[in-house]
Amino acid sequence: MKTKFSGILTLFLAFVVQFTFAQEKTISGTVSDENGLPLPGVNIIVKGTTNGTQTDFDGNYSISASAGDVLSYSFVGYTKKEMTVGASNNISFGMTPDVQAIDEVVITAFGIKKEEKAIGYAVQTVKGDDIAESNEINVVNSLSGKVAGVQVTNSSGATGASARIILRGASSITGNNQPLFVIDGIPVDNSNFGTAGSTGGFDLPNGAADVNPDDIESVTVLKGPNAAALYGLRASNGVIVITTKKGSTSKDKLGITFNSSVSFENPLLLPDFQNSYGQGGNPFYFEFIDGQSGDGGIDESWGPALDVGYEFVQWNSYTVDGAPLPWVSQPDNIKDFYETGITLNNNLSFSGGSDKANFRLSMGLMDQEGMVPNTDFRRYNIGGVTSLQVSDKINVSLNAKYIKSQSDNLVTVGYDNENPVQQMIWSGRNVDFNALRDWESLPLAAVGTAAEGTPLNWNTVFQNNPFWVLDTNLNGYEKDRIIGGVTLNFELTKWLSVQAKTGVDFWKSQTTERKAKGSNNAPEGYYRVIDRTYNENNTEVLFSSAGNITDDLTYSLNAGGNTMYRRNDLIFASAPQLELPGLYNVSNVKTGVDPVQGATYAEQKINSLFGFGQLAFKNMLFVDVTARNDWSSLLPADNNSFFYPSVTVSAVLSDMFDMDKSTVSLLKIRGGWSKVGSTGALGAYRLQDTYSFSTTGWDGTNFLFYPSTINNPEIGPETTSGYEFGLDARLFENRLRFDVTYYDQTSEDLIVDVQLSSATGSGSSLQNVGEMRNKGWEVQLGGTLVKTDDWQVDLEINYAKNENEVVSLGDLETLVLGGQWSSTIEARVGEAYGTIVGPAFERAPNGDILYNNGLPVIGGSEVLGNVTPDWTGGANLIVSYKNIRFDALVDGKMGGDIYSMTTSWGRYAGVLDETMQGRETGVVGQGTMNIGTDANPQYVPNNVIVSAEDYNKAAFSNSIAESSVFDASYIKLRQMGLTYTFPKKWLENIAIDDVNFSVVGRNLAFLYKKAPHIDPESAFDNSNGNQGLEFGQLPSARSISFNVNLKF
Repeated sequence: MKTKFSGILTLFLAFVVQFTFAQEKTISGTVSDENGLPLPGVNIIVKGTTNGTQTDFDGNYSISASAGDVLSYSFVGYTKKEMTVGASNNISFGMTPDVQAIDEVVITAFGIKKEEKAIGYAVQTVKGDDIAESNEINVVNSLSGKVAGVQVTNSSGATGASARIILRGASSITGNNQPLFVIDGIPVDNSNFGTAGSTGGFDLPNGAADVNPDDIESVTVLKGPNAAALYGLRASNGVIVITTKKGSTSKDKLGITFNSSVSFENPLLLPDFQNSYGQGGNPFYFEFIDGQSGDGGIDESWGPALDVGYEFVQWNSYTVDGAPLPWVSQPDNIKDFYETGITLNNNLSFSGGSDKANFRLSMGLMDQEGMVPNTDFRRYNIGGVTSLQVSDKINVSLNAKYIKSQSDNLVTVGYDNENPVQQMIWSGRNVDFNALRDWESLPLAAVGTAAEGTPLNWNTVFQNNPFWVLDTNLNGYEKDRIIGGVTLNFELTKWLSVQAKTGVDFWKSQTTERKAKGSNNAPEGYYRVIDRTYNENNTEVLFSSAGNITDDLTYSLNAGGNTMYRRNDLIFASAPQLELPGLYNVSNVKTGVDPVQGATYAEQKINSLFGFGQLAFKNMLFVDVTARNDWSSLLPADNNSFFYPSVTVSAVLSDMFDMDKSTVSLLKIRGGWSKVGSTGALGAYRLQDTYSFSTTGWDGTNFLFYPSTINNPEIGPETTSGYEFGLDARLFENRLRFDVTYYDQTSEDLIVDVQLSSATGSGSSLQNVGEMRNKGWEVQLGGTLVKTDDWQVDLEINYAKNENEVVSLGDLETLVLGGQWSSTIEARVGEAYGTIVGPAFERAPNGDILYNNGLPVIGGSEVLGNVTPDWTGGANLIVSYKNIRFDALVDGKMGGDIYSMTTSWGRYAGVLDETMQGRETGVVGQGTMNIGTDANPQYVPNNVIVSAEDYNKAAFSNSIAESSVFDASYIKLRQMGLTYTFPKKWLENIAIDDVNFSVVGRNLAFLYKKAPHIDPESAFDNSNGNQGLEFGQLPSARSISFNVNLKF
């Protein structure tokens, strides 16, 4: 009987087990946010078990469960959701935001969304709406003042101007110090191939300027090596992660969004000019006679007094048969040169889908007419993204973006006769620029002058008519770019998934430079064309696993590999002189003159393996570990492998000690250590030396030359290691928020061009001998000051102080990075990166400037300043009342210096307001003179009177820099905006879901600055060596834009 009972029991248990397994099935679906967009990283667990998973990048998931089981869905920032398994194998829905925790989700490396409390390093996100509201053409500029530790420099107000972004200071001596840009998981190029510099050329947009701000969902800034270690050697300076908008899972309609804006731009700041003395010198004007004699050839304003009844033969006397004209001031001549710039920006997008597929298609057109006549910039954007749930376990997503950038003319910069701003600095204060505008109706400059055969100008010795230059001598630019990728997500098991993706960044560009015959610096004409091609492909595989080890301990583990291939091609050709006027082609080179042509190409490959994982205890203690190894083709085979580890810890004290959530919503401490690498400025093929052919030779054979800089076959990578600690707090139900970070990082083995003995036959060699350190504090403070049914007032403040030091340059004490005239920007041991060095005044023992015969004595070169600021910060105020929203952004930097040649030459030429001093009475320079001998000096106060012209030409010229180095501190009213959202009830009877209208002002005013006449943010371009230098920069633009946004 017992045996029979046991058999029946066994049969019964087997039946139960079989029945149970028969009821278990695979549940799949898509989880979206409140807007119907996919929500990756949602935690899903079968309640009461350890069986769990996460949604993938496109919001898809699958999990094994039985009918009647309860699935628990949780994601920070959203209300927890529970769903009971029924007959259907698909559970898809949209999660509801939790207003108390809506800001606690951030995007980290590889686009993975994480709870903010689980992250052990500093990270900050700027929403796409805030990016778009600024109406900045270049997305980099829209980050100004919004992120602690981020320093943005907008080179100028020119169309197509580049922008520079630095996170936590410079970390490489000669390499690019800007962060890596990643768009939807694809690393993209942010380089700038412009030729701008102190002696001329023109700026080009940096690569990130190709991105359409209207397509951006968010921008996440990964500042330190802890945050960026997973991206390897390309991310040694941090990472800017751009996430673009995705399709909607809404089934009931097609979503349409249309944005349109028009912006009007004018110069924010012009130099303060004097209007009392005109063209000439000492202080006469000998009249303009055919442009060949007299003071018509003097480009200074040390001439006779204006507006006192004088009459002289001037450049435009041809209008009255050569008779004298009144000698009067033109106080608005520089202001009138500029036009009101107009930017039109239109964007249209379509989105839709279902729980199985979604898509978004966008189109954009930006058309900018610059403040400088006949300068422009256009950008066309077309983008598409789609996600397809092929099966319960397979999802495929595709995205592609096509961008075309184009300009018919980009303005020349620097000390170049074709830079219109330079001409203004040297122009007489009696010159009416408006009279030069219609150059086609002007007579031609006289034979024998430098401007012979071209329209008449106020000065035909040094400059051509500026409007003729802008209409004729064009700097053209055209670029076609494709950024795209394919991603496959495959759930191998309930605990293991794999993601495979490939992405490409491909572009081709052409820049052209043409100068007509008669041009001052190219009398026989000139033409040059440069074609560039760039291609980078990244292919990556990532295995991911996540789940519960115990009820209290969860894990996520990821491992994968990446291969990157990059190629740059360049072809150039130029005709130094032209045969036929007006025909701009290299084949039109003048008979007997050889064209200049050449080509280069460079290939690079990086193979990588990486892994990262997290352990979480009770969702309150998190430990993250990452590791990556790169193999770079730029380095020698025996030295091309380098390993990057990092570890971070985050402890949520508010959960550990069960603090009252109404008082302490979040209190977290965090810390970490990491190491990343870089190849610095090392380019392709820098391991072996090669000979180069000269253009001359002997007996029909060209000479071969050994390189002046020899390569180093044992060169290695640069490395940056460091740690950071932080405290995050959210108090009083998120009404008060603050985040404080301290970091300390050291960059070693920096690649430096080291001088060699002349016995080697070469001048220098690249070696790993440099070291630099950055340490500092970052503070983010936010508060909701007022919150009622109708009102809300928020204030966000950020502050960052970075201390940089060049610790070592090997055997060198200094290394020149760039410069202008007799001054240089240097890396100096013991100083912050970017030291300004140049000629200084000779000084007496008491520190006073030493004078001789009433003029200051010029001494040797000294350290005059540094481009690195002491601290940066910003404050953003947002006031909302019902459907009205007002915001104001103030940002600035304190400390740092700039060498302004605009001020120097403006004083030398007598055009600036301060040169009025002593025009009639002379100038006595403040300082000391020696009335003794060199052996027995006797110092007394200087009392020698000299003319204002002599004084200014001695104290302000290219021979002396000290007098024109200024404190670059400033505080700007960066932005003010007013937005009105139409009430829903107004739209009930029309096919429009949302309408808002906004007015936004940008770069509105300086609240504080020390540097006279210029915007201290100015730079020639975004390269290392051109920071802290300025001459003839186009003023930054003050803009006001009117915007309308429609959603259907």
